[in-house]
Amino acid sequence: QVQLIESGGGLVQPGGSLRLSCDASGRTFSSDATAWFRQPPGKEREFVAVIRWNDDTTLYAGFVKGRFTISRENAKNTVSLQMNSLEPEDTAVYYCADRWGYGSFPRTIWTKTSGYNFWGQGTQVTVSS
Repeated sequence: QVQLIESGGGLVQPGGSLRLSCDASGRTFSSDATAWFRQPPGKEREFVAVIRWNDDTTLYAGFVKGRFTISRENAKNTVSLQMNSLEPEDTAVYYCADRWGYGSFPRTIWTKTSGYNFWGQGTQVTVSS
């Protein structure tokens, strides 16, 4: 059973930066992939970014526009999301999601919530002046 704990959220002014961290425990072997999703107020949960563990391939949502970077620190079992040039539209609860135990990661599920079997509780990011 994988447990994920997000941290690093908070209130930031437009144009500011935040670094979110997803700390994992319970893995007995490497994950297939770890992703970040977000859920803006009153909206559906949406894909933000993903990193595939076997080769560190990454994919970002179109709205990221080069502002965010996902990375992982294997020794620390941590996946981070560096967010720069934040906009009010980035306000949301950010969730870490892990795909673990499948041994595969088809391209068709990279951006779908159904592709991940473990989730954190989320961390609030608010971008406001």
